[in-house]
Amino acid sequence: MNVSVIGSGGWGTALALHLNRQGNRVCLWSYLPEESERLKADRENKEFLPGVPFGGADLIFTSDLDEAAAFGRIIVSAVPSVAVRTTAERLAARADGKIIVNVSKGIDESSLERISEVFAEKLPHSPVAVLSGPSHAEEVARGVPTTNVAACADPEVAKTVQNLFNSETFRVYTNPDVCGVELGGALKNVIALCAGITDGCGFGDNTKAALMTRGLHEITRLGVAMGAREKTFAGLSGVGDLIVTCTSMHSRNRRAGILLGQGKSLAEALEEVHMTVEGVAATKAAHALGLKYDVELPIINQAYAVLFEGKDPKTAVRDLMTREAKSEDQLL
Repeated sequence: MNVSVIGSGGWGTALALHLNRQGNRVCLWSYLPEESERLKADRENKEFLPGVPFGGADLIFTSDLDEAAAFGRIIVSAVPSVAVRTTAERLAARADGKIIVNVSKGIDESSLERISEVFAEKLPHSPVAVLSGPSHAEEVARGVPTTNVAACADPEVAKTVQNLFNSETFRVYTNPDVCGVELGGALKNVIALCAGITDGCGFGDNTKAALMTRGLHEITRLGVAMGAREKTFAGLSGVGDLIVTCTSMHSRNRRAGILLGQGKSLAEALEEVHMTVEGVAATKAAHALGLKYDVELPIINQAYAVLFEGKDPKTAVRDLMTREAKSEDQLL
């Protein structure tokens, strides 16, 4: 099958390599012409996936969005969430009617829409699916066994995406709960930032375990209020993605959080990570969504205060620890 991957960062490149290894012809689109030329010349993404060589001639490169949109029967969107609306608008006249697979884990900050909702709005004749789950680009690119979820309201489209990505190293389940799968992937980045902050502050495993557990409950509460199914958050796109992102140094969100916990400013942390840290925009969006849906989000709100109001991380942790005592029964 001909597949276009829009976005040549680490995740887009890793999925392009995976799909190409499965015998598909893949066109990988870069925003910058010089980046596309560099990938073509090096046959390797030296910036984001060093040491992983590209495959054969069936992996091609372009910075021409018209060419990429015309090439693929399926369009995989791997652009950062901040660029999704612009990308969807540019694809509208070129790819409407083709299957769109969103693999970006974020929320549109301007509208508070999920990424799939932005694509559905801009490409009304395209079925939109979501691929999400515990999956570091560095490991997928190297063929490390990984499991994800393909979500779409149309079960046949979900199966098409499942069959496209399934392999002996990349197992895909289907799920009709697009809202839950997408929110799990986006909101866990906020908790991963917080996990990194606790590491940077010098706290321990106890702290991180509490943060991940209570963070998952916040994600679930907000997700259910927005129409997701509760049980989705107990799956791969919920607790699975939360575990991998909060505990691994592959996680750019956790790495940025560590730097924040060590006293770096947000600008300094983002500069040092040198990759898109989706958890920053997701924190702002989640805070706004909590207000919109009247959902209590203590951890997310403290993350917002640290990132955007200059609150000291250790003070934020103290304030979480000294909240009114409650029964866990009230919280489950």
